[in-house]
Amino acid sequence: MQKRVLLGDGSEIEVSLTGASGGKVILLPGVKAPVYGEEAEVLKQWGVDPEAGLRLVEGLECEAGVLSFDYEGHIFHHPKPEGLTPDILADDFLTIADAMHVKSFSYYGYSWLALAGLQLAIRTDRLESLVMGGFPPYGGPYKEMLAVTEHTYLQSKAQAEGSSSQAEEYWPEGPEETDWSSVSVTMDPAVAFQFATMYRSLAEFDDRSIQHKLLPLPRFVFAGERDTIEYGESFGGVTVDIIGRLSKHKRRLEELGWKVEILSGNGMDHTNAMQPPAVLPLLTAWMNMLALDDGGR
Repeated sequence: MQKRVLLGDGSEIEVSLTGASGGKVILLPGVKAPVYGEEAEVLKQWGVDPEAGLRLVEGLECEAGVLSFDYEGHIFHHPKPEGLTPDILADDFLTIADAMHVKSFSYYGYSWLALAGLQLAIRTDRLESLVMGGFPPYGGPYKEMLAVTEHTYLQSKAQAEGSSSQAEEYWPEGPEETDWSSVSVTMDPAVAFQFATMYRSLAEFDDRSIQHKLLPLPRFVFAGERDTIEYGESFGGVTVDIIGRLSKHKRRLEELGWKVEILSGNGMDHTNAMQPPAVLPLLTAWMNMLALDDGGR
């Protein structure tokens, strides 16, 4: 079933609900439509499967109902410059679930959409489980990401005002060997500003203090063992060390009830750890576990 769902800001988003009916449902907010031709070849150079979203949905359809949409793509076309806040994120996801008549669901998000899932989890009791990839749920890099997004916005604004010689190209996902001092930002300032808005709204957020709210919720976090990105001075001169933070707090997270997995391999960076060959085995095993636990009650 496909449907265009009206969100609170008046925009409409294309949403799909497929797969097994009558059982568990998993919400996937990061499913992009397949791309082909030259654009697909560029993605492949970055280690991105141009049909990743399709493969993810098809791989999960036998295990559960799959509620999928491209939220990132949507807000690139319908930016929320001052409205991409945790409350709005949660409201949008619940609005979509309501429109598709899905009362409860698991959630899987990667990178900033993993962070969005954590914010959703502490705002609703409708989650059956939470899976976060590429963003630690304890001791997260909020300060660093605020610096990156603020600098990205300033560069996009400078380019839009005709100062492109000072701009740097922005890639939201990319291989760790990327030289972040030699690329130029081509993003619409309104799009860039909304991500700065999100991290500004999380400036005082303490992810350690909210862990008690998650105690009844099955939850799982994973990241690649090479998931560290060093940004140049033009992006704030910060290091976003996802795997370092996750490894540092792994024992504490497990004590709190999180399942934690570190994906091994020299190439297992932020990009490769989100590709279907890495993610599908984790998600299918997770959804099977939930189904078995449910059946044993």
